[in-house]
Amino acid sequence: MTAVAGSGDNEAIALVLGGTGRTGRRVVERLTARGVPVRAGSRAGEPPFHWGEPATWAPALDAVEAVYVSYQPSLAIPGAADAVGAFAQLAVSRGARRLVLLSARGEEGSQLGEEALRASGAEWTIVRSSWLDQDFSEGFLHAQVLSGVVALPARQVGEPFVDAGDVADVAVAALTEDGHARRVYEVTGPRLLTFAEAVEELAQAAGRRIRYAQIPLSEFAALLAEHHLAPGSVSLFTYLFAEVHDGRNAHLTDGVERALGREPTDFADYARATAATGVWGAPERPRRTLQTREDHR
Repeated sequence: MTAVAGSGDNEAIALVLGGTGRTGRRVVERLTARGVPVRAGSRAGEPPFHWGEPATWAPALDAVEAVYVSYQPSLAIPGAADAVGAFAQLAVSRGARRLVLLSARGEEGSQLGEEALRASGAEWTIVRSSWLDQDFSEGFLHAQVLSGVVALPARQVGEPFVDAGDVADVAVAALTEDGHARRVYEVTGPRLLTFAEAVEELAQAAGRRIRYAQIPLSEFAALLAEHHLAPGSVSLFTYLFAEVHDGRNAHLTDGVERALGREPTDFADYARATAATGVWGAPERPRRTLQTREDHR
């Protein structure tokens, strides 16, 4: 990245919105490792950034050349596309050249957000993501995995879960390298797994009993409310499982390979590496059995 025109001796900054989230945190880490000055856009950032407070947008964009745009909580919620469009227009007017949007596959609100970003006139790149592997370890499913039962209203259709590290790698390439402008990278993992199959692989990797239970949508909504999720988040997740997780995304794409020239991370590799951190608890001890003297010979 080059210095922003008119910024004197200061280097151009990459702004990462959602810089403490699952993909944003990884984008920040990778940009920092490359020596790129980074500003993490969050409520606790300096200066702070909040999607719901447009007055915070301009200060966060000072001396920024490239932006990773991750809308919180999701592009699927009403009004998200309008906010992304307004932010993108402001970013370009203040000198930001590259905008990289985190989007979602097969979701109408995300498509509207993509259109709003394109209309800004920036060198845009869309990273259209599947469900993240890290939903099981850093997202809304972590508590369920720890409980030993993952209860969802998910249909028995395949989902090409993608690793958050792969999403971040694609985003960083688009932010820092030439050749990615005006491209849509639809990113998936290398295999289709149902949620039940994914939970089974987690259990094997963690060495624990973790089972999948398919439940009605109404029971799922009540379960989310019991865990004190905001009503908006409850509505979002019920919408995703009721309408989006219907098989429309049950196919693989080559977005990771096109952007990075390598294969995406397999879910099994994610499960093994994550289990080794202990985030899902200690493996169960083998059950002791009665032994005879002959067993010791």
